[in-house]
Amino acid sequence: MSLVKKTKSSTFNNFFNSEKSSGGLLIVCTLLSLAGTNSVFGSSYLAFWQTYVAGLSFEHWVNDGFMAIFFLLIGLELERGFYVGELSNFKNALLPIFAAIGGLSLPAFIHFSLNVGSVTQAGIGIPMATDIAFALGALALLGNRVPTSLKVLLTAIAVMDDLGAIIVIAIFYTAKLSVLYLIGALSVFGLLIVLNKLSVMSLIPYILGGVLMWFLMLKSGIHPTIAGVLLAFAIPFTNKVDDVKSPSQKLEHFLHKPVAFIILPIFACVNTGVVIGSDWFQSLFSTNSMGILLGLALGKPLGITLASLLVVFIGFCRLPSDLNWKHLIGIGILGGIGFTMSIFITNLAFVGEPHIINASKMAILLASLIAGIIGFTWLRLTTQDKSK
Repeated sequence: MSLVKKTKSSTFNNFFNSEKSSGGLLIVCTLLSLAGTNSVFGSSYLAFWQTYVAGLSFEHWVNDGFMAIFFLLIGLELERGFYVGELSNFKNALLPIFAAIGGLSLPAFIHFSLNVGSVTQAGIGIPMATDIAFALGALALLGNRVPTSLKVLLTAIAVMDDLGAIIVIAIFYTAKLSVLYLIGALSVFGLLIVLNKLSVMSLIPYILGGVLMWFLMLKSGIHPTIAGVLLAFAIPFTNKVDDVKSPSQKLEHFLHKPVAFIILPIFACVNTGVVIGSDWFQSLFSTNSMGILLGLALGKPLGITLASLLVVFIGFCRLPSDLNWKHLIGIGILGGIGFTMSIFITNLAFVGEPHIINASKMAILLASLIAGIIGFTWLRLTTQDKSK
């Protein structure tokens, strides 16, 4: 095996191990948050996250600030994927690209068809995303039953899903726009691109510029987490595997554990405080909740599988040699685990509508649980343990 392939494999394995461990921690934090919210301390627990510091509540600092770092990591992973990872070969990238398009469009269509013209139409983006940590965590439980190429394919689909969700956030979930601040943010981004082209390898000017760009995006009305993605693509990347001076590689490596074990667990604690009232079951039958449930649990697997079948049938691409359609159906089902990005979009879609937000989060949690259990069971029954 060449040095390049070894390094790619090592990078992916480190990513996979980090994400699967994070999935377990996210489950714990979610359960603790649900228990705390629905205990006698529920009011105090929810009120704590509304405490204001430096002009923003803890909830806003997490969702607008910490999550910008999460989006920065997603951007760095996308950048790596396009240069040396799963998406670096255009022909190999076609399958996850088309699968992701199917997994984005069908859930959105299902939600839209149920909510068109209503106040909950803004939730169209909620069932579009896949949570990488939970999906890979489910695969990790299967051990040697699933080949590495299946984990790579699921990761590529989930990353492309995230890219689609980022685009949706940037276009459809923008508040009142301030053109002056937006021009300022884009000017900072342009300056960072110039530094990239001049081969400035120190991370310091990029981080300082990123903080300024985040502030200007916040003031512009566009969600400030978009600044994290823009910053990622402004930071220099080199595909020389032995080059330790690449700022992008160093920052991605540095951010993995803080994001996986600090930022996402805090996000879960802040955003999964769902009040389970006496009408929780009835709320699942609202058009918005049904759009989320059906979009994630049904639209995702159908969209991913049918889009993949189509492009393979017409010869645009092919399945990896060690995978079959049972594998693809399995990761299609696991793609219905929305969680992080779905909850994030919920908060943007229904600002000032706590009851709709609460019902939406309930639907996201239930749909993700259904997708996780069915996806795991499907792959458990249709694959064989290679270690035996």
